[in-house]
Amino acid sequence: MKNFSIAFILSLFLFGSCSDLLDVSPTSVITTASFWETEGDAEGALIGMYVNLRSISNSTLYYLGEARADVVGLGTVGDGGWSKYYLNRLHQDDAGPTWQSLFTLVNSANLIIKYVPEIEFASEDRKNNILAEAYAMRAYTYFVMTKTWGDLPLRQEPTESENPEITQIERTAQSEIFQFIKGDIDQALQLFPDNSYAENKMFWSKPATNALKGEVYLWTAKQMGGGTADLQTALTALEAIQTTNVSLLDNFEDVFDYSNKGNDEIIMAVRFAELESAGNNYFNAMYLIGSAIPTNISTEARETIGAIGGGSNNIVVPTDYVKSLYSDADQRKDASFYEIFTINEDESLSYYTTIVTKGSGTVIGGSRNFIDDIILFRYADVLLMIAEAKNALGEDPSMEINEVRMRAYGENYNEFAFTSGTMEENDAIILEERLREMAFEGKRWWDLVRFDKAIEMLPTLSEKENAEQKILWPIATSVLSLENKVLQNPGYE
Repeated sequence: MKNFSIAFILSLFLFGSCSDLLDVSPTSVITTASFWETEGDAEGALIGMYVNLRSISNSTLYYLGEARADVVGLGTVGDGGWSKYYLNRLHQDDAGPTWQSLFTLVNSANLIIKYVPEIEFASEDRKNNILAEAYAMRAYTYFVMTKTWGDLPLRQEPTESENPEITQIERTAQSEIFQFIKGDIDQALQLFPDNSYAENKMFWSKPATNALKGEVYLWTAKQMGGGTADLQTALTALEAIQTTNVSLLDNFEDVFDYSNKGNDEIIMAVRFAELESAGNNYFNAMYLIGSAIPTNISTEARETIGAIGGGSNNIVVPTDYVKSLYSDADQRKDASFYEIFTINEDESLSYYTTIVTKGSGTVIGGSRNFIDDIILFRYADVLLMIAEAKNALGEDPSMEINEVRMRAYGENYNEFAFTSGTMEENDAIILEERLREMAFEGKRWWDLVRFDKAIEMLPTLSEKENAEQKILWPIATSVLSLENKVLQNPGYE
């Protein structure tokens, strides 16, 4: 219970009142006997689970989901430890994130799933909703992990003992992991009382779980031999979201506005806010440190940059490839990144660097705080997954692609309207449109893998011997030293 107790106490400090703290037992005496008794205990455990989700959303989800792709490269102030991702130089002694923090999140969900059924609630719907959120969270976390490392230790019960017979287990085949994920998703969907969204879209809901289901079944259709049956299941789950209170915002920039969190386009996001989160999230590495701002830039550039945060550092910048994909008519361009030029003595311009404007946070007390919510699912993502499923089923994906493009190009839409071609041509367009729409949101690496394009499109990967073995991440040395029944992934021995 040690890991859970820490998370629970932290959640009370972040979300609770002083009077609540006075009624809490000291950490050392919180046990299964004294804790899992009341509805309030279950609510506290639920918040603790989301605190754990936020800890991995700070940077881990971005490292795993996009940093290895073609989205960012070397910035103006050194690599800051990022080069192993975008150069695809991972090895077990420098593997980046491990699965330990993700298994902490799994354990939080496992505790809820084990103990909440025995607690009496005033509302059975509320009890079922908490259990549904735990099942959805466990499914999501295992999905992230199996996409990253393949086979996994399958921990279906909370770890409440240091007994090696419980803690030391072998990895379970990925096919079985996916069966487990799908079972959890089905359980969650059965338990959610209705199709409503949680406040500020910061908790799992039935629509958010359907978005997860759609992505999971797209993955298994394309990567695990699920074929037409899984594609149809994905499409059905994704189309179910369209019956809920969700829509594209007219202005792309508004989707990410700090003052507009939980807007109608968001389906599920991880909450970051002043005084609630511990420091900046990964977007701080994509901005500028004050000492790196040249004096000879335009007034417009200086105003666009605005206030600088203590943690901003321009460690990584958008790649030339990403920037080349945007037309000036595309409103997503300025809302995603901004190029900075210095002014020479002869008034000519020299390129200096690029900052990411998506996720640029908010200014508090004259300092920029990178505390935008980390979006897990939004409606544009769902539309493009529907297009992907339709195309794979031999159906016309034009409607969904064009709905995204109508928002992007506005009055210039006719120039960019999509017309369906061959299945391969459509796939290429969908993959590219997903990058334009969701650059810097942590999706690109997993998109490339799902579309079987990672090796083809990433020279940093294709140039390696046995490149197909480098799709999965290495198991970190630190994990191998702790889990003696876990073997290294092929290609990293």
